[in-house]
Amino acid sequence: MELAYIPSPSTGVVHLGPIPLRGYAFCIIIGVFVAVWLGNKRWVARGGQPGTVADIAVWAVPFGLVGGRLYHVITDYQLYFGEGRNWVDAFKIWEGGLGIWGAIALGAVGAWIGCRLRGIPLPAWADALAPGIAVAQAFGRWGNWFNQELYGRATDVPWALEISDGPNRVAGTYHPTFLYESLWCLGVAALVIWADRRFKLGHGRAFALYVAAYCVGRSWIEYMRVDEAHHVLGLRLNVWTAIVVFVAAVAYLILSARLRPGREEIVEPVRSAPEGKDAPADKEAAGAVTDQKSLDSEKSEKPEGPVQLEKADTVDTADTVDTAVEDEKPGAKKL
Repeated sequence: MELAYIPSPSTGVVHLGPIPLRGYAFCIIIGVFVAVWLGNKRWVARGGQPGTVADIAVWAVPFGLVGGRLYHVITDYQLYFGEGRNWVDAFKIWEGGLGIWGAIALGAVGAWIGCRLRGIPLPAWADALAPGIAVAQAFGRWGNWFNQELYGRATDVPWALEISDGPNRVAGTYHPTFLYESLWCLGVAALVIWADRRFKLGHGRAFALYVAAYCVGRSWIEYMRVDEAHHVLGLRLNVWTAIVVFVAAVAYLILSARLRPGREEIVEPVRSAPEGKDAPADKEAAGAVTDQKSLDSEKSEKPEGPVQLEKADTVDTADTVDTAVEDEKPGAKKL
């Protein structure tokens, strides 16, 4: 008999009248908002403009959701296209099933589009958002708790997760791998924030550190899970994915530090304000000020009294008059 355990919710959806509130979707939404909030604070601290992270997230989040669902459906295709299955269920994202590998990969494509439109470097934006993504994953894993899915092997530890009878599951107490990964992601977020402050990570290295640290935890947590999965050489497919992505992230950390040391000095160029309807009036006002300055300058250059001729100019004028008079005398010689 178990002395203690973590109970599972009896249902993963709460109805507010005709509107269903699903726990899985709720956890993902909270995670997205927290990620954008934390990413915005870090972006502004690095010299970026407020709101830029949210503007780019408008591109990254939808791409990420599609990528996460595609990865899950492709790697677990038998759940949707096997015998007796309904392929329409592949679109029921609220029932669970998002692969983080696909979400990050396709989400990066969406982020790249957003960064191109704003004229900012994608690596700098990814560095700012990296710990926020880890926190979002920590929230998102609680969606698995609502759906009673992705748990580990049977156990009787005091923090065991109670699972009730249902489709594709047997009642009992199991390792709460959703909780392990949630806590691990919070630790990854703290690690990235600390390392970024300590070593001034730039050019995508903070994001690469997040990826590498997450892969380490995902490897041993994935190994504990008992849900159906494809195996390659005795290991679950996601374990191999974590290994490959970890190696790639570490390689990027090393090469980037050698090729592009330090951190970006400018992460977002200052954007000039667009000319609106008031722009012509502003130009006229500026022109009026310039004309007034020109008039004042001309007045200051004019002498206040009558014009005084220089002595040399007076003498030259007198000599000219005398010469003209002599030329008019009768019999005068002309040279």
